[in-house]
Amino acid sequence: MQSILDAINEWIKEILIGAINGNLSTMFGDVNEKVGTIAAEVGQTPQGWNANIFSMIQTLSENVIVPIAGLVITYVLCYELISMVTEKNNMHDVDTSMFFKWVFKAFVAVYLVTHTFDITMAVFDMAQHVVSGAAGVIGGSTEIDVAAALASMQDGLDAMEIPELLLLVMETSLVSLCMKIMSVLITVILYGRMIEIYLYCSVSPIPFATMTNREWGQIGNNYLKSLFAIGFQGFLIMICVGIYAVLVNNMIIADNLHSAIFSLAAYTVILCFSLFKSGALAKSIFSAH
Repeated sequence: MQSILDAINEWIKEILIGAINGNLSTMFGDVNEKVGTIAAEVGQTPQGWNANIFSMIQTLSENVIVPIAGLVITYVLCYELISMVTEKNNMHDVDTSMFFKWVFKAFVAVYLVTHTFDITMAVFDMAQHVVSGAAGVIGGSTEIDVAAALASMQDGLDAMEIPELLLLVMETSLVSLCMKIMSVLITVILYGRMIEIYLYCSVSPIPFATMTNREWGQIGNNYLKSLFAIGFQGFLIMICVGIYAVLVNNMIIADNLHSAIFSLAAYTVILCFSLFKSGALAKSIFSAH
């Protein structure tokens, strides 16, 4: 009779351990997959992420926004010319060099507006280079060996009794669900960032039209700072994910499985919070607002 009970006990334990291993394998696999996905998504330029959207934004910008930018340039240059004249005692102290300066400013303003997309894409190409370099380091150093991780836990799982295994099944199932939710949140953050980039690109000629004027130039300067901020936000996202993967790797070798599972849940929450804050942090670094 005792042997039958022992056999049933072992059978139940095998089922529970199998469920735990399945949950853990899914969680660690999700970490590896998400690190790779983020590296691929964040490293994309606007034209590489979705060529159709980029083409639409470029067409709208050139056909709708550039004419408005031309009006802005006209207003800014007229305002600056009037200011130059009135500052020189109503043309009593005229210096012909100031007109050459004005013509040069006009040329630069027109050049910036007509080459807005080239300048904007150059910013994101530079950001992509930085993110791609970081992805190579982070992705290569944080890959979790799922098989080795599970093998290191088997002795601890075999030593547990059924009640503790049941608790661990519930814990791993809950954390696995959190990982799925985290994946959705990360996707929202990545897609939201790219949509924000497209919105920035769509109106870029207008702020560039103001950059040559002293009073209005802060609009263009702040816009350029925002471009750098949103570009380098991808680098901050990669750092967050790299830190997360390293913490998870350290968690795998923990002796207390219950503590390790809750640590993973805490790391997941911290990662989501950090990703949401990455945009604000990038803007604060570049003094963009």
